[in-house]
Amino acid sequence: MKHLPNLLTSMRLILALFMFVALAAAAGGVPWLSDRLTPDAQFSLQRWAFWAFVVAAVTDFFDGWLARKLHAESVWGAILDPIGDKVLVCGAVLGLMALGPQPMVVLPAGLILFREFTVSALREVGAGKGVKLPVTLLAKWKTTLQLVALGAEFLVACWGAFGMSEDPAVRGPVTIAAHTLFWIACVVTLITGAQYWEQTRKALS
Repeated sequence: MKHLPNLLTSMRLILALFMFVALAAAAGGVPWLSDRLTPDAQFSLQRWAFWAFVVAAVTDFFDGWLARKLHAESVWGAILDPIGDKVLVCGAVLGLMALGPQPMVVLPAGLILFREFTVSALREVGAGKGVKLPVTLLAKWKTTLQLVALGAEFLVACWGAFGMSEDPAVRGPVTIAAHTLFWIACVVTLITGAQYWEQTRKALS
């Protein structure tokens, strides 16, 4: 049972990879495969990718909770967990971009990616200097907010795959809500990035 948290984290990495490849294939980005896909097969890949994302996002809560519950915290788990989070978020953002032009999503998506790579670099530099950057409470909420917002954006981007109503009165409000949530996630993401930057600056001063 003590290995279960790490198994869940590893599963998140595998699901994130599957999600990205499925979306890339559906968008025509996989050589020798995408050309042979029918529209129904593309929709099917989008649905599989969406549910893979949902399951992977759920494991983000349960692996940490189980690790504490089972007293199974480990160095390997501490390394894998943030990697799993970043791979899932970055894979989802890139997969979302592959689905087609989405002007309202491009800027926040890019800013989220820049922040994730910057913080990863800060952690690496800090580790080389013996500086640790503890995860803040806002950063934990940031990850949850990112995943919920990305899930909403996926639903909008894969709207046709789920056969939902094309009535603007239905799709319009859902789209606005998804974009708003994604922008809020972007702002919180940038705030936590600034916090980590300041922590690193003070620690290295």
